[in-house]
Amino acid sequence: MFCLSLIEHNLPLPPHLLNRPLLDAIKEELERLFLDKVISNLGLCISIYDIRTIEGGFVFPGDGSSTYKVVFRLIMFRPYVGEILCGKLKASDANGLHLSLGFFDDIKVPVHLLPLKSRMGEDGIWIWEHECGDLPMDLDEEVHFRVTKINYPPIPVEQDANANPFSPMEIIGEIYGDGLGLLSWWAD
Repeated sequence: MFCLSLIEHNLPLPPHLLNRPLLDAIKEELERLFLDKVISNLGLCISIYDIRTIEGGFVFPGDGSSTYKVVFRLIMFRPYVGEILCGKLKASDANGLHLSLGFFDDIKVPVHLLPLKSRMGEDGIWIWEHECGDLPMDLDEEVHFRVTKINYPPIPVEQDANANPFSPMEIIGEIYGDGLGLLSWWAD
């Protein structure tokens, strides 16, 4: 779920940070640039793990910033396909379920990846018609799901005013299988 990614970046350090110790100033600027951002095909940046090397300090003509070549490692959230995660059920609609890990909310379970014989109830909650009886998928319940796909959609040029906010990383999951689904289903 979490991994280290080695990054090399040419970092312009703004002049107002030059009065601080170099390592602290560079780490602060890297955090400003990368934390809570999604890097396509790498994942969501959680933290700066360490700074390996710092080279340079060049000031280019017409620029007040000094530029450093920095090699550093980031802690990234990037689950792998087939990994089983535990999240909370945040929403339910005709398209399926929407889950959250607390720090990441763009997890979807489409209808075709719900347990067989699932139907939507009158209150908008999905129900699994199990041989032991109906098992509702109530909101705010803990859910085990298997990651089936990770999408990094392209950034839209234009977006409708009433469209959902753009998500740079989406996880598609399934709850069809033994041990998957709401934890309350498997408690006994």
